[in-house]
Parts: sequence; C-alpha cells; structure tokens
Amino acid sequence: MDGPQIAATLDRAEAICHARGARLTAQRRRVLELVLRAGRPLGAYELLDALRREGGGAGPPTVYRALEFLVAHGLVHRIETLHAFVGCDHPGELHAGQFLICRDCGAVHEVEDLAVSRSVLAAADASGFAAEHPVVEIQGRCARCAGAAR
Repeated sequence: MDGPQIAATLDRAEAICHARGARLTAQRRRVLELVLRAGRPLGAYELLDALRREGGGAGPPTVYRALEFLVAHGLVHRIETLHAFVGCDHPGELHAGQFLICRDCGAVHEVEDLAVSRSVLAAADASGFAAEHPVVEIQGRCARCAGAAR
C-alpha cells in the first residue's frame, strides 16, 4: 500500500469509527498506520518496538487494547497461525475472509470467496457447531516465491 492509499484508508477508518460512535484515538490510528505501512503481518511486540522507537511510552497493554479495538471495528485482522495482524482489505464491512499465507516470504493475501464461507458455515452447522467467526488460513507459497523456487 502506498502513501495515498494509506492516507485514504486512515480517513476511511476515522469515518467508520465516527459513524459507530467510537474514537480512533491518535494511538489507535498510529497502530493502524504501522500495520498498513508494513505490508506484511506484524506482531504486537513488533508494533510496540516501532512505537517505542518513535519515542512513545507505550506498553504492551496499550498496543493490545489498540489492536483489540481495530479488530473489533473490522480495520485489521488477526492472523491466528502467525500471531500477527494485517490491515483489512474491506475495512468496516462485515465479511468472512480467507487468508493465503506464504510460508517463504510471509506475505498474506486476503480473499473473500463466498462459496468457501458458505461451505465452512454449512459444514459447521451440519456438525451442530455454531460458528461465530469463520476464518480460513491457508499456508503455501505465493506466486512470486513459487516461481523463484522453480
């Protein structure tokens, strides 16, 4: 994501929060910006280190609360298998995404295939399981890394 895209995403995040009566504080906005600028999944402690390098006195609870807020408002996603966070490609929209995670370079690509989502929910329902947050994480190789391996 380049500078103008990041600025537009931050503005959209501000508007989403305002419409919901929530505050995108300076700290939350900065955490979101760091996640967006990284272009790769970031762990909470990487974010904490970045904030400290900037001279902020943030501690782990501050970063975790900011991330919790951003996840709750659909602005970032937690990638469970990596214990890391990425910016959402569809901020503020209710959706169940699937994530393609490159095991070589660490890149994460969000896709949204409604057939996959329906299939996961149907399988859960058929098992008597009430799915609350159906997320699919698929590990493999991105096109660039797969091409480089050949």
